[in-house]
Amino acid sequence: MSTKPYEYHGTGGGAAVPAALGLCLLAVGGWLLTTARPWQKPGHPLTLGLGWSASGVLLICGLVLMARCVRTVHGADAEPGRAGETPARPADQ
Repeated sequence: MSTKPYEYHGTGGGAAVPAALGLCLLAVGGWLLTTARPWQKPGHPLTLGLGWSASGVLLICGLVLMARCVRTVHGADAEPGRAGETPARPADQ
């Protein structure tokens, strides 16, 4: 059952700090990816490879943190083991 918007929903289970960190990692990874473009400025292949690898790691870590926070916040109301099951129908009498 859904709660009403004016009811107290709790603090979110401490997901605010990891979500902010995930957004920060996504922003830094995206910025690093746009600054390490080989078609705009030729550079040493090692430098470009390190820049792309670091930006990829930052982007993936940011996405994982954001996905965990979304799952924590939006999956709190679901009962474990009940996801995807259809509601039981009353027995015909």
